Amino acid sequence: MRTRRLRRTRRRRLLTASLAGLTAAVCIGVIGVDRSQAAPDTSDAVPVAATDPVGPPQDDFASAFSYSLAHPTAVPFGANDFACRPGAAHPRPVVLVHGTMENRYDNWAALSPRLKEAGYCVFALNHGGTSGALLGTGDMAVSARQLADFVDRVLAATGAAKVDLVGHSQGGMMPRHYIKNLGGAAEVDKLVALTPSNHGTTFSGLGLLALAVPGGDALLGVNCKACSQQLIGSDFLRDLNAGGETDPGITYTVITTRYDEVVTPYTSAYLDAAPNVTNVKLQDLCPADLTEHVGISYNALATRLVLNALDPAHAQRPTC
Repeated sequence: MRTRRLRRTRRRRLLTASLAGLTAAVCIGVIGVDRSQAAPDTSDAVPVAATDPVGPPQDDFASAFSYSLAHPTAVPFGANDFACRPGAAHPRPVVLVHGTMENRYDNWAALSPRLKEAGYCVFALNHGGTSGALLGTGDMAVSARQLADFVDRVLAATGAAKVDLVGHSQGGMMPRHYIKNLGGAAEVDKLVALTPSNHGTTFSGLGLLALAVPGGDALLGVNCKACSQQLIGSDFLRDLNAGGETDPGITYTVITTRYDEVVTPYTSAYLDAAPNVTNVKLQDLCPADLTEHVGISYNALATRLVLNALDPAHAQRPTC
């Protein structure tokens, strides 16, 4: 208990030290005080190449992130086999969508192998940047177009009629723009979202995200349009949530943790109640689970909930 308090105290001190600069940077990004000084748009997707290295499975985000720094185009083990053909048990490919300041490898180095082992055709893209390990920072409307193009490629390669999407943070929210505005409603059957920023986050949430990812401070504000777009009340989120948050033809599952310190408050991840929406908190099932935002895609309970959401007919009881 004392160790946990010390960790949280350290986070608060680091956050306090960085919030002044963060607030100024984000305000520039939101208000656009001087767009002539803004960093150039680097929102083109990183190409999927046959020569991209396949990284090993990892047990935690820190190890996966470290590997991705040396191998920024790495593909998580089990993903992007474009010769894969879905079987009758799992007829839809699963497309993994990473979050802000993440990449396809560091976000999915644990879940991708698990899905492949379970018999899925698995695919993962990089979006919202052109190079390096810290992606998901560009205009989310552009990232959604990159996702749409990637899904089209997956459908063409596999012969499937639809895909299921699994996303983390921005990657759980941004696909809703694709579904609503870019034809995704006809191409997606399920969206499973881990700690998504569906209703935005606060300044403190963005600050803790930057602290959680080495080098994140340098990408805030004008260097991270996706950051300002994820602030509570942003134009992007108002447009996204206007007129209804979900499509009736798609099944949505939102998985949160009460210890999320990036999407704050954590309840902003939840979608409005509807027959096709399931909102679940890890601590509703395992009260002692201390998983936070970045670690959720490496959490065994969250992994079981993802598998159950993708294949509810064969769901297994989660264990703590």
